[in-house]
Amino acid sequence: MRVVALVMAAILMVASAVSADAQQWPDKPIRLVIPYSAGGGNDVIARPVAIRLSERLGQSVVVENKPGAQALIGMEYVAKSPADGYTLLVAPSGPLTINPAIYSKLPYSPTHDFQPISLMAEFPLVLAVSSKQPFQSVKALVEFAKANPDKANYGASASPFQLAGELFNQKAGTRFVHIPYKGSGDTANAVANGDVTMTLSDAGPIAGLIQAGRLRALAVTSAMQHPAFPGVPTLIEQGFPDLEITLFSGIVAPAGTPAAIVTRLQKEIAEIVLLPEIKDRLAALGITSLSSTPQAYSERIARDIARWTAVAKAANIKAD
Repeated sequence: MRVVALVMAAILMVASAVSADAQQWPDKPIRLVIPYSAGGGNDVIARPVAIRLSERLGQSVVVENKPGAQALIGMEYVAKSPADGYTLLVAPSGPLTINPAIYSKLPYSPTHDFQPISLMAEFPLVLAVSSKQPFQSVKALVEFAKANPDKANYGASASPFQLAGELFNQKAGTRFVHIPYKGSGDTANAVANGDVTMTLSDAGPIAGLIQAGRLRALAVTSAMQHPAFPGVPTLIEQGFPDLEITLFSGIVAPAGTPAAIVTRLQKEIAEIVLLPEIKDRLAALGITSLSSTPQAYSERIARDIARWTAVAKAANIKAD
């Protein structure tokens, strides 16, 4: 009994210390790690959020880019950081739900090493072809691909876009061949120049080429038409009911972060991303501000892992 009492007392002491730390938090700067290079889509989403979060918490929120190895470097770094609320991670679809689908082994667990806090944004993809091509609809593009399988291909610079292309193949009954590129800008230019037939891309790299008349947007992958691309029909509207695709970006912390800190962060982030200045800034890039509870974020991660794992398996896509 004495041993049990001592163990219980130790547990209570630890719990009291954690509670006290959570109440004092934050009393020093917070690092917000982005597992990609500066200037990318997640960087654009996170930096204005970090500024407002700093103002609300009364401590600096320092953005730190840790790119490399399909985001594995930044993800592992945060997974192994102290769970004290001073290291946070911008966690998008790619490393949370695509990497588990294509890597047999990861240096982190998307579902066990992180505590989801809140989503920040989501965005559809745009199916685009060169304006030099005759295709005016997805139906015409699919008909061409089925009649000319040796000439049908798609450009993709990262695994989320490759899996989106393979999902399109599976649902449309086509065999577009994947042509890899180093970056989304390279992919967009290749399509515009007619080097590849089409791409499924986020809006940022292709919006300018669409506006310049070098690319033609045939569809968006959202459930409804997107305000950033007025008049462009969805894939659902064009006869592909199972082809709704939206990628997301959110913020997570290392697993074990005190609940009080998670609750405070979720509240602040959920309010920040719905500020008109943030919403308008992201909307101009084809990105929709979106908040969530930690539970809803966890469910989204699990659901998307299952979906993309099935796509990768059917297409026999492996990254290792």
